[in-house]
Parts: sequence; C-alpha cells; structure tokens
Amino acid sequence: MILSDIDIKEYLKSGRLFIENFSEDRIRAAWVDLSLGNEFKIFKMTKHPYIDVREPIDNTETVVLDVDDTFILHPGEFILGHVKESITIPDDLAAYVDGQSSLGRIGMVVHITAGFVDPGFSGRLTLEMTNVGKLPVLIHPGMKICKLVFFKLSSPAEVPYNKRKDPKYLNQKTVEASMIHKDFNKTMSS
Repeated sequence: MILSDIDIKEYLKSGRLFIENFSEDRIRAAWVDLSLGNEFKIFKMTKHPYIDVREPIDNTETVVLDVDDTFILHPGEFILGHVKESITIPDDLAAYVDGQSSLGRIGMVVHITAGFVDPGFSGRLTLEMTNVGKLPVLIHPGMKICKLVFFKLSSPAEVPYNKRKDPKYLNQKTVEASMIHKDFNKTMSS
C-alpha cells in the first residue's frame, strides 16, 4: 500500500517518520518532494583501466557549492549528489526515490538504480544522476529534484536497516561513493 498525503502527515506528526529541513508544502497526493543538496561527487579520469568491485576505490572529486551556485551537468556525465533533507524511516515503512518528470523530459535522469529505501534507513539519500540529453543542464541546490514514495509493510521488518550488523550507508550526511567492496570482504572472510 502506498501512503497518501493524509497518511504521510500522520506519520510525520507522530514522529515515526522524520524529514529534517522539510516543509509540509512539499507533501503531494502520494509522495513528498525532496530538494537537491549542495554536494556532488564528480568522477575523475584515472590511470586504472577498470573498477574492480572487490577493491575499495574512490575515483571521485567532491564539489561543495554555495547556496546560490549552480552545477552544470554535461551530456553523458555521471555524478553523485544528495538530497538536502535527512530522513528517518520507521521499521514498518519502505520508500522509493523517483525523479521529477519535468527533469526527465529534458534528459536528466535523477536516480539510475537502487531507488529502494529500506525500512530503518536514516540519513541523506545519495542520488545517481546523469544527463542523457543533448544539451548541458544547469541544476541548483535547493531545487525540487525527486519524489519519495512511501510503502506500508504488511508487518514491521524483523531486521530493519538500522539493526543490520553491516549497514554501509546508515546515517550518511555527505555524498558517499560506492562501498560494494565491503560485500566481498564480508563474504570472503566467512
């Protein structure tokens, strides 16, 4: 079941769902609009011929913008960004990140994969953004960037994200690069 605006307001009022830096006018019929943060990770050219997902590698450069600055997303460019709002999802809800239709219509993909947000997640969502259009797109910190749709679980999760022994991205406050290598370290030592 997808939560309606009424349900979202009830979860927020009870404090079970928490969205920091958020105003109620961002609540829509069946989702909340989230805004773009001011930090980005840009992928650099490296001497490495490939990325081995078993090894830690961060071939990114962090860019932090002032509130009035803009970021130019060039055609074919892939970057990581984050939402301005920090969220905490209770163990009986899950969520899904979806891009704004208006941005998709100009060729900007706001979230490529991993749109599912686990029950028990807390932190700022990292966005995987790319421009598949023909022209550069100017994006602005604070602009509406995506929507978050909430789903009610049939029962609370037995082991939500915040109670897992290995939550890689729990309580992230900045844009985090991939930590997929931790999956291999864990399985290889077992």
